[in-house]
Amino acid sequence: MDPLLDLIGRLLPFDWLDPAFMRRALLGLILIAPACSAMGVQVVSFRMAFFSDAISHSAFTGVALGLILGIEPRLTMILFGVAIGCGVLILARKAELSTDTVIGVFFAAVVALGIVIVSARRGLTRYFEGILFGDILAINNGELWIILCISALVVAFQWVGYNRMLLLAMNQPLAHSRGVRPALWEMAYGVLLALLVTISLRAVGLLLVTALLVVPAATARNLARSASGLFWWSSVVAGVSAFLGLYLSYVWGSATGATVILVAVGLFMVSFGVRMAVK
Repeated sequence: MDPLLDLIGRLLPFDWLDPAFMRRALLGLILIAPACSAMGVQVVSFRMAFFSDAISHSAFTGVALGLILGIEPRLTMILFGVAIGCGVLILARKAELSTDTVIGVFFAAVVALGIVIVSARRGLTRYFEGILFGDILAINNGELWIILCISALVVAFQWVGYNRMLLLAMNQPLAHSRGVRPALWEMAYGVLLALLVTISLRAVGLLLVTALLVVPAATARNLARSASGLFWWSSVVAGVSAFLGLYLSYVWGSATGATVILVAVGLFMVSFGVRMAVK
């Protein structure tokens, strides 16, 4: 990882990137943000923003479980998030309830369980600030490798399944008739999204991770003129937001994750203005 960080320093010889922790933060953001934006295209298409919210809030309980059980909290956070994601998708297919209702039940359960655990063990509260607000500036090389692996999985999934997922979003019976297996692809997508959301908490925190999925994809909807354009515009918007957000957070001394999201929202407003102007 160090050679890659050195390469960033040579390609971007800015004073604010001199500290190694700033280069690690930039690398983490330019891996996480486009990966989230790519998955966000399906989040918007399938109307799954509430699903990502439930997964991000499950991290709160996952960390608490790890702390009281004496297991590495980051591991229990990821495993619990994936378990919740799978549970939502399985129950949504089995139960005669809308997906939003099933997600609402799981959302309530994970939040309530987390509050019960933390309120019963008050000494745990100090561990949750990083989850709530994110702390990309404190990321280490080991976490960068994890982010790189998850981002590679996202690229592979989108390479193979992007068109299939769009077809499922538009017309599921037609997708099934063309050999696309809805249950398999939805489960694969849900598991990967759960992994990505829990990893992304390190960058922007629980309160903003859904915005990182939704806002670049929504911006792409205003700019793209094709299905492939959605993917590329979303990735570009996310990358620009990550770079500018990190720089502005350095200048202003503000929270990095929140600043990245504000830049992304600003780009969304610009894209909306452009769309209205060309109509």
